[in-house]
Amino acid sequence: MDLSAFTNRLRKNQRHWSKWARRRDISCYRFYDRDIPEFPLAIDWYEGHTHAQIFARKGLEPLSEGQQGEIAEAICETLQIPAHHLAVKTRQRQRGLNQYEKTGLTGEPLVVSEGGLRFEIDLQSYLDTGLFLDHRNTRGLVRERCGGKRVLNLFAYTGSFTVYAAAGGAHASVSVDLSNTYQEWTRRNLALNGYADERHELVREDAFQYLERAIRERRQFGLIVLDPPSFSNSKKMQETLDVQRDHARLIESCLKLLNRDGELIFSTNRRGFKLSPWLSDAGSHEEITKQVVPEDFGRHSPYRCWRFSA
Repeated sequence: MDLSAFTNRLRKNQRHWSKWARRRDISCYRFYDRDIPEFPLAIDWYEGHTHAQIFARKGLEPLSEGQQGEIAEAICETLQIPAHHLAVKTRQRQRGLNQYEKTGLTGEPLVVSEGGLRFEIDLQSYLDTGLFLDHRNTRGLVRERCGGKRVLNLFAYTGSFTVYAAAGGAHASVSVDLSNTYQEWTRRNLALNGYADERHELVREDAFQYLERAIRERRQFGLIVLDPPSFSNSKKMQETLDVQRDHARLIESCLKLLNRDGELIFSTNRRGFKLSPWLSDAGSHEEITKQVVPEDFGRHSPYRCWRFSA
């Protein structure tokens, strides 16, 4: 397997993106994103540790275990990092029950910095690391716009939006997620940054159920973050979630919870997603994808994002 083109591009990219990141005080970033079709990897840098995802190759045979091993060795040699600082995973399209959960490996938690805040990540145990780097700017937007507001973070995952909201002076927050694992992770991230207090409530509940209850109780929020998975059929949920089918219902429910000057930030990484035309009358909205997708993710736009006003 000839890896020379791949290693040359890797070396060139890391030199470019490391300089780019230093100028912006960024320590975790993407520096290779399927640049060469024969090497369909997305590779991220986490303060000296590297996370590589191998994607299925359109029209090409999957990389064999031997080829993956060669690529891993080449990454370590090119970047001059030890093998235990590299995590390599294979990423397939989600189908049916085959969802992204544990990898079967045991990882050691690491703490990295972003925007002057600290976050726990795990490069090995799960397909995702605990911190989506492509939402770096979206988190910054939340911090800018949440001062003095009550913030609702739905599908909160590990709570990075909540941490940014707390850092931005949010009056209070509610983080909703159905996973005990991720709620505990959110709790640790809040504690890492000195925000583990009663103002920041963690609710383990199905998002649909929470929204119904919050509407009944007439709760109000100044800012809501809605970043649902593309699809979920967790056994803990009363119904499946398909973001294309269900986004209008979710957005309309969120808009009912906004106070007079409130806003909703909605994003999705669903391929081919189309915003429901029925939402045109559900408050003013604008697509802000170009404003929030970071430069290091610009080669393959990872998601789309909208801002809705009450």
